[in-house]
Amino acid sequence: MKILHLSDTHTNHDKINIPSDIDLIIHSGDFSSKKDSFRNESEAHSFLDWFSSLDIKHKILVAGNHDTSIQARLITPKEIENRGIIYLENASVKIEGLLVWGSPYTPLYGEWAFMRTEQELASIWETIPDDADIVITHTPPRGMLDLTFDAEKDGTPYYRLCGSKSLADRMDEVKPILNCFGHIHNSQQGTCVFNAGTRLKEGSRTIYSNGACSTDGMWGEITSHGNTIEITI
Repeated sequence: MKILHLSDTHTNHDKINIPSDIDLIIHSGDFSSKKDSFRNESEAHSFLDWFSSLDIKHKILVAGNHDTSIQARLITPKEIENRGIIYLENASVKIEGLLVWGSPYTPLYGEWAFMRTEQELASIWETIPDDADIVITHTPPRGMLDLTFDAEKDGTPYYRLCGSKSLADRMDEVKPILNCFGHIHNSQQGTCVFNAGTRLKEGSRTIYSNGACSTDGMWGEITSHGNTIEITI
């Protein structure tokens, strides 16, 4: 099965190059940008119009912290599913024999959508089926393509890992074939940090995929067209 994984398109979905031979497309959140849920709703509808129109057999969507209109239920899961899109919110689905589980939740950072404490997240990750083949989360697991650059109040630069520690622990237990996420973009704010792409963890079969398509501070531009991953069923 050939999978295209996208994330963090932030209203620039129509700039993405879509290959012609994809069996499953996954978007792991932040398809919109505006924080206000009522203003966010029109962005989400624009994305859903585009996503549902793609000539791809299977389409799976997980929301992200910017997708406030989804959390507010201005757009309901049923509306999304009526467009021929599978929407996952702490739920699973079977796709051609593969068990796929998805969740929009991320560690607390500001006042955005779908955010929880690490303790609350751990309880969510415990519901991931032990036999899941593909796990879709908006947050990365800690230590996997989640490095970001920041600065102290005095301007002193530092790097930090932004993913969920409890998700990393759960991925070590479940060992899915694929963990798709986004949330932590590439960064060009003072230094270059590259998170978009895929990585294999030593000693694990899991492919970790950060599908972020935009770069921090450059949301008007697409800097990646997602990750294409082929897995054997």
